[in-house]
Amino acid sequence: MRPAGTYDTSYGQDMAILRTRAQWIALALFIAFLLVFPHFGGIYWTGVFSLIGITVIAVFGLHITTGLCGQINLGQAAFMAVGAYTSAFLTAKVGLPFLVALPCAGIMGGIVGLFFGAPSLRIKGFYLAMSTLAAQFIIVWTVTRLFGAAAMSVPYASIGGFVFDTDTKMYYLIIVLVLIAGLATLNLTRTRAGRAFTAVRDNDLAAEVMGINLFYYKLLAFFIGCFYAGIAGSLWAHCYSFSIQPLQFTLKESVWFLGMIIVGGIGSALGAVLGTVSIRLLDKVFAPYISPLLAVAFPFLRSNVTYAAGAILFALVIISFLIKEPRGLVHRWQLMKAWYRLWPYAY
Repeated sequence: MRPAGTYDTSYGQDMAILRTRAQWIALALFIAFLLVFPHFGGIYWTGVFSLIGITVIAVFGLHITTGLCGQINLGQAAFMAVGAYTSAFLTAKVGLPFLVALPCAGIMGGIVGLFFGAPSLRIKGFYLAMSTLAAQFIIVWTVTRLFGAAAMSVPYASIGGFVFDTDTKMYYLIIVLVLIAGLATLNLTRTRAGRAFTAVRDNDLAAEVMGINLFYYKLLAFFIGCFYAGIAGSLWAHCYSFSIQPLQFTLKESVWFLGMIIVGGIGSALGAVLGTVSIRLLDKVFAPYISPLLAVAFPFLRSNVTYAAGAILFALVIISFLIKEPRGLVHRWQLMKAWYRLWPYAY
């Protein structure tokens, strides 16, 4: 946020992510808050923030595939399953260290994403959504056939001789990877590939006429997006769940991920973060209290209706944002920054 009268004087300043001293101070304070949070937040909220961090990485991947490149993906949770089971198998069965299993999980998720992203050259929109929806069920069915429906135990993440066996240690590992993933996502939008993704999203026919290889960049978007999902799946297995089964990676989670970028703002990395934090906090803070309140206020409702109160609340939030704020929370943040830059003048 730059006040009136502050301008860029070089290309380096214009391209910088952080442009002013105030932005550097805000970033330092934010990182300091993340570092000290487990010491006053308690075990429950440390676990919630760990879950938010894992989800942010997965939503970053969906932001690249759908937000930047415009390729709808309704199977992000299934690609998380690929990463989770790949990492669990390599550590628990093969005996490889976590530092080897983590990138392997991302690469395997990306390779599977290439297979299901291949139809994007011929189909798009609703038909591509159906293709990735099929991936959700095919992958979960395949995982069930290969590893069974029973829960599979997963060891703690470890680096060398250091084992991440407490909530605080896992939290710090997740936060470090979230910051790395966020920085990589921000810089991706400024690369040649990121500009090509944006061109394909806006008008793929015009992008092809300009010389952009549609097939290459669409597959690249699927690979990178599913790579992020694989990393998130590995963290889910080793730093949050410790026992994985196919039923954890449902279509509901994939739809939630898509709803997060809608609420936050499609096409913005900051929007992916804002949407994820908003929806996860809504799920953890408000949803548990809605069912009992509905049961007391409307005793004639059936128990299955009150049980689905969380899903109903989520649906209402998505509908409200689609109608009232289709550009997401990030658009409201941009308006606030514009107001601050012009203040105290109205022009």
